[in-house]
Amino acid sequence: MSDEIIPNHVAIIMDGNGRWAKQRKLPRTAGHREGVKSTQEVIKASGEAGVKYLTLFAFSSENWNRPKTEVSALMDLFMRSLENEVQNLAENGVRLKFLGETSAFSKKLFKQIQKSEEITSKNEKLFLNIAVNYGGKWDILEAIKKLINAVQNGELSLVDINDEALESKLATQDMPAPDLFIRTGGEQRISNFLLWQLAYTELYFSEVLWPDFSPKELKKAFDSYSSRQRRFGRTQEQVTE
Repeated sequence: MSDEIIPNHVAIIMDGNGRWAKQRKLPRTAGHREGVKSTQEVIKASGEAGVKYLTLFAFSSENWNRPKTEVSALMDLFMRSLENEVQNLAENGVRLKFLGETSAFSKKLFKQIQKSEEITSKNEKLFLNIAVNYGGKWDILEAIKKLINAVQNGELSLVDINDEALESKLATQDMPAPDLFIRTGGEQRISNFLLWQLAYTELYFSEVLWPDFSPKELKKAFDSYSSRQRRFGRTQEQVTE
């Protein structure tokens, strides 16, 4: 499309790894490994298209409730992916940031997360956010606690608490809200992801399971986004004037 509009910030729930594996009579871990390949392709395609911020939901705070063997395999895959990919990301101008309660991970993984952020800290081509042990409710509650603490310490008054004040305490502080939210795998829900930040985000749901979500499918999401009119509470006439 010649008039394609590329969203500045894209947020994705990468759903369907387990079902992809089940359809092929493979263990769920095989689906997660295949999903890593799709993740690599989407990161590359997003950067090439001109996306500035990409936020991927890799592991929610609710995912700890999955079978222990699967959680253990996910942690191992996460660790190996970081070790193998961080240098490549750094060389391609990607800055990594992890959103969530990362201190809950093993000491080894936590150190690798910190190392990955440090290695890529000077990059500015694509800001890649990985949400791990993250939940939207947790994010909002943590921000509220920080605001309360600031009031108690005399750093802030109650009348100063507004949208901007709360947003400055969220895990996504200093980032614009997502323009486009994508969820793969056919499910049509937000699943406790960026609850505050998605207030005016355009939603796109794909039936494609994540391991099969290619740059071509990403372009379909961008085409859908391009066809929409974002009004942010205004009328159509106000937007087009």
